[in-house]
Amino acid sequence: MSKKPRIKLKGRLKTFLQVFIYLGIIVLFVTVAVFTADITAGLIMVAFDLLYFIAIIYLYFYNRPIIINELVSFATEYGQIQKKLLRELELPHALLDDSGRVIWTNAAFERVIHKEKGYRKSITTLFPAVTADKLPKSDDGVQLDIEYEENFYVMKMKKIPLTEMAQNSDIIEAEGYQGYLIAVYMFDETALKLALQEVDSQSLAAGLIYLDNYDEALESVEVVRRSLLTALIDRKINKYIASCDGISKKIEKDKYFVVMPKKACQMLQEARFDILEDVKTVNIGNEMAVTLSIGMGIGGLSYAQNYEFARNAIDLALGRGGDQAVVKNPENVIYYGGKSQQVEKSTRVKARVKAHALKEIITSKDTVIVMGHRLGDADSFGASVGIYRVAKTLNRKCHIVLSDTTNSMKPLVDLFRENPEYEEDMILNNQQAMEIAGDNTVLVVVDVNKPSITECPELLKMCKSIVVFDHHRQGSEVIENATLSYVEPYASSACEMVSEILQYIGESVKIHTEEADSLYSGIVVDTNNFNNKTGVRTFEAAAFLRRNGADVTRVRKLFREEANDYKAKADAVSQAEIYRGVYALSICIGEEASSPTVVGAQAANELLNIKGVKASFVCTEYQGQIYVSARSIDEVNVQLIMEKLGGGGHINVAGAQLENITVYDALAKIKDVLDKMIEGGELK
Repeated sequence: MSKKPRIKLKGRLKTFLQVFIYLGIIVLFVTVAVFTADITAGLIMVAFDLLYFIAIIYLYFYNRPIIINELVSFATEYGQIQKKLLRELELPHALLDDSGRVIWTNAAFERVIHKEKGYRKSITTLFPAVTADKLPKSDDGVQLDIEYEENFYVMKMKKIPLTEMAQNSDIIEAEGYQGYLIAVYMFDETALKLALQEVDSQSLAAGLIYLDNYDEALESVEVVRRSLLTALIDRKINKYIASCDGISKKIEKDKYFVVMPKKACQMLQEARFDILEDVKTVNIGNEMAVTLSIGMGIGGLSYAQNYEFARNAIDLALGRGGDQAVVKNPENVIYYGGKSQQVEKSTRVKARVKAHALKEIITSKDTVIVMGHRLGDADSFGASVGIYRVAKTLNRKCHIVLSDTTNSMKPLVDLFRENPEYEEDMILNNQQAMEIAGDNTVLVVVDVNKPSITECPELLKMCKSIVVFDHHRQGSEVIENATLSYVEPYASSACEMVSEILQYIGESVKIHTEEADSLYSGIVVDTNNFNNKTGVRTFEAAAFLRRNGADVTRVRKLFREEANDYKAKADAVSQAEIYRGVYALSICIGEEASSPTVVGAQAANELLNIKGVKASFVCTEYQGQIYVSARSIDEVNVQLIMEKLGGGGHINVAGAQLENITVYDALAKIKDVLDKMIEGGELK
């Protein structure tokens, strides 16, 4: 018969109970010593020893079960207390299995999730952000920021291995078992978040407000009423800024510096900076409405950084044509307004100043490299040819970077490639251009101000002296650290700008007929035969080129269309869908066309001739990309629409390039952007 297993004491408690027995043994030795010294005393010690051992043995065997029972009872009660404490702990706490399913919750956790005791579903059903891949995979634990029912929590999750417990179990086989539980703790940081948000919303935003056409507006009103016009504009701006707890200070006749709380700036963003339209209502007989450019800087680490953001923002607003607000923060740039055309400047003083600066830069270097945008068009190539003539006039070696030539551009490029009057290395590909680039080279970029779509972006890093001539509205991506930057959104084309520059380089400029034709071609193409964005200076530039040998008939022959191109354009127009009654959308199938992207752009122009159409969008697939051509007349800013797709351009001529997408998906994206802009009030 086997013995019944008993609970045995161990550790310090066992030692404490046995110490009296050990003392009794010591007393026995003392008794022997006393006995040898005195028999009577020894007998007394023997009697004491008997009584001592009887008492010790009795107490040991009597109290031992009581102590064990008390320990068991204490352990049981202690476990219950622990369980109760965890259950009533004010910190929301839960246990999950290794798949993320809830297996236990305390009362505080149940109050947060508004569920009764016994909820056993996945944690993801409560907090969608806590997916299976977010659960802890190591002993380090995981920390997540969770928003639940307008409250903010920091959720900490930690693995609790069950290996040791399983190995000590008498009811399961635990060999190779690697199971674990996940302990979840939620710390309510709502008050902290709200406090931080309040501090952030009260941080100051810096801003600059410029009057775009101050001088022109004053000139359009009687002299005696000019001070009244200025006072009305001042009052409107000051009242507007004061209404949002801001302060405005006039720093020049047409410039204001403003500061306001960040939350006030966010309110202005929600109102889409309605002062842009409100200030145009100031009318005391002035023929020209006053427009504003606003640059706001928020979210910087210091007030100085916010001011720097504001300066960058106002530069962007002015570079994009004015009449708009730009808000810049550390992450991105947001645009508002920009619905009106920029007024053409009647004076050409700026062109003369830029021409003089260009002359100094080129004469300080030995070689000039000119490049436009990728898949160059007539404007890009024509402007490059114009800069080539400037460099040759100043006795400098010049090269034009052109890697790919579309079929529509081939007749124009062949005027120079097959012409003995021009050097064989006049036109180079990207690799050849990079081989000759160096510190003694000036790089002139025409018809583009976006580094990523230039003909050869690597050249921007290899050349220290960079000059930019562009007529497109600037976006957030610009060529930085340019020695000379001449960006005029009111210009019809880069060829118009270069034609003006040529007039101020010097009297020794001799423009060849091929060069004049190229520059004239650029103006004709970008203005759609002088129908779009043409001003007085556009016709003056065209007249200058005509005087220097440009021939309308030759230019027209250069751009006569192939039969397949004409059919593709006609097909794109005939298949157009009128979306929301005013937007024409179509697809250009240019498989047999010589230049599908050009055909797509021409189709977009043709669609504007349909009565009631405010804007047109044509998608063309070419070389694995989708090219979107967007056009409008005056009612819609297609540049803002294309920027939503990662592109840009002008208020009525813009485009975008999309990758890893079909033409039908591209049309769907355009529709989605239009819907969102209409719902947001950006389009009507």
